[in-house]
Amino acid sequence: MAFATSVLAVTAATNPFFEYKKWKTPHGTYPFNEIHAEHYMPAFEEAMKRGLHEIDAITNNPSIPTFLNTIEAYEKSGEMLSIVAGCFYNLTSAETSDSLQQIEMELSPKLSEYSSSIRLNEKLFQRIKTVYDQRDQLKLNKAQMKLLEDIYESFANNGANLSPEDKQKYRELTAKLSKLTLQYGQNVLKATNAWTMLITDESLLSGLNEDTKGMLRANAEKKGLEGWLLNLKPTTTIPVMQDLDNRDIRRELYMANVGRCIGGEFDNTGIIVEIVNTRLALANLFDKKTYAEKSLYKTMAETPENVYNLLNQLRDAYMPAAQQEVREVEEYAKAHGFYAKLQPWDWSYYSKKLKQEKYAISDDDLRPYFELESVKKGVFGLAERLYGLQFKENKDIQVYHPEVTAYEVFDENGKFLAVYYADFHPRDGKRGGAWMNDFQPQYMVGKKDHRPHIVNVMNFTRPTADKPALFTYDEVRTFLHEFGHALHGMLTRCQYSAQSGTNVPRDFVELPSQFNENFIDEKEFLDTFAKHYKTGESLPQELLDKMHASQTYHAAYSCVRQLSFGYLDMAWHTIEKPFEVNETIGTIESVCRFSDDAMKQVQVLPTVPGTQMCTAFTHIFSGGYAAGYYSYKWSELLDADAFSVFKEAQKKSGTIFDKKTAKRFRENILEKGGTERAMDLYVRFRGGEPTINALLERDGIKAREIK
Repeated sequence: MAFATSVLAVTAATNPFFEYKKWKTPHGTYPFNEIHAEHYMPAFEEAMKRGLHEIDAITNNPSIPTFLNTIEAYEKSGEMLSIVAGCFYNLTSAETSDSLQQIEMELSPKLSEYSSSIRLNEKLFQRIKTVYDQRDQLKLNKAQMKLLEDIYESFANNGANLSPEDKQKYRELTAKLSKLTLQYGQNVLKATNAWTMLITDESLLSGLNEDTKGMLRANAEKKGLEGWLLNLKPTTTIPVMQDLDNRDIRRELYMANVGRCIGGEFDNTGIIVEIVNTRLALANLFDKKTYAEKSLYKTMAETPENVYNLLNQLRDAYMPAAQQEVREVEEYAKAHGFYAKLQPWDWSYYSKKLKQEKYAISDDDLRPYFELESVKKGVFGLAERLYGLQFKENKDIQVYHPEVTAYEVFDENGKFLAVYYADFHPRDGKRGGAWMNDFQPQYMVGKKDHRPHIVNVMNFTRPTADKPALFTYDEVRTFLHEFGHALHGMLTRCQYSAQSGTNVPRDFVELPSQFNENFIDEKEFLDTFAKHYKTGESLPQELLDKMHASQTYHAAYSCVRQLSFGYLDMAWHTIEKPFEVNETIGTIESVCRFSDDAMKQVQVLPTVPGTQMCTAFTHIFSGGYAAGYYSYKWSELLDADAFSVFKEAQKKSGTIFDKKTAKRFRENILEKGGTERAMDLYVRFRGGEPTINALLERDGIKAREIK
């Protein structure tokens, strides 16, 4: 016992997390320079110990349960765990390593058990239920009532009302699911990093521009190789699939990318079966027929039927146009000597060429006007024009990688609002895609406002030896998207961390991000930053006109592609009995056939054997979007409708940066977090519920009323 105590003392003395309240860093930011892999497990164990002690203090309180001593006390518990997890899980996505991944695997069942021990604590739930049953007699404001309802429903939806036997089943199922989803995600990352193709003959790279070839050469140099190295990161796959003349290489890259984790060392097909069956078993414990039914109860959509209603409306509106777009590309390819059947690895190539011919514009035309520093100026400047924000780099704030930049964010009166971290370029330790997280959330302690620490992590084009980082048009749009999430996190003003920032229904969370994307199509915004990196010339009107004319190019194809992912997600999560593998064809074929069938109603290109989206669909199998991928289209409907309010205001004020409309959007959407019902917040901003019309109009599809 004495030995164990001395080890703990040494750990506490040398582990930065044990003294997180005493950090001398600016705004209490993480001292990344002092944090090492060996600190995490002891810190997590101590944090869980403290968290359980805080729960015991609530359950053993001899006073009658009240909102203050039970609901608010519960909401504030687990602070150290939030601090440790905020650091660890951001790094496992943005700067992982073998040691962090090993810790993640070991930690997963422990955190699952910790969570279950709280969620299934009968004494705690009885105190919560006592307060909940008296809610109509309590003088609570909207945020407090919402917090009470959310906490009660969270417990009920996580097993608090289950029988002792079912509670044990719940513990076992959640622990199993936690390990499965983690393994799935790690397999995707490992499979992504494992595949490369070295090109040593430059003639095989015909069609690629010098920037892309420079990036591929840099990829090879990092590995100590001579030549040009292809990998499965989006910065490689997108330009290669669009521009490379060599069809065989495009096909091989496509097969590797969309064939990830189908068989082999990192096979995810069996894991998918286990995940969906475990989720169904969890739903059945709560007398729900499907996992989607259980998952959707706190969303804007509320039911699987409402999700399918949206998907089907969009399918009916967009499919005829999408099929026509494919025919147009097929005819173009044939007219240019391509007589084979158009395959998925041909689509981006010929689609881009047709776009260039129709609109005479390409990423290469626009890249020189989207240099990284200029883009940052534009994106930050948008926040200044709409909301009065100021961003000031602070090199005293420690970062988790040398490429990360940290900023202090201030409001129009010079008051500190947030810390913002920006991480732009791909690395081996970073998963693909782009996202926003909070390192630390916003909340109030009495009258003191604890402001948030927000991070945007992205995978954008790197600078080369002779050029700065020049973004594609889509990369600028993605930055605006993720920065919209960041604004949601930075501008929040809530009493409780559980409600602050992006803690909103998942089909509402994409509204601020997708809304922010709309500004890239506005000349008034582009004129503030889009300058040629060599000459300083503004983006010419001719290019702007071409860009705007091309905006609806293949909008229908893009929509049905997103719908296919939504149908795939819903198919896996609306099964009413456990998925059974067909023994004749095996697991891989069974999983792929089921997925192909789910997507076929919106498939406009051939289905290729050996490929399937589901085996690397991290959003639904290792992220938080199970039965929720539809939310991107749901939010797109919202963002188009919301931006139409700004367009109407522009007609009166003469500027897209209309301050009054921005103030209304900020106060009713960005600041409120999850303090009220999402639709109520939207209606307060909009003056009514959204319709599909603005989205169809933006995409050039004939408008029809939502039924």
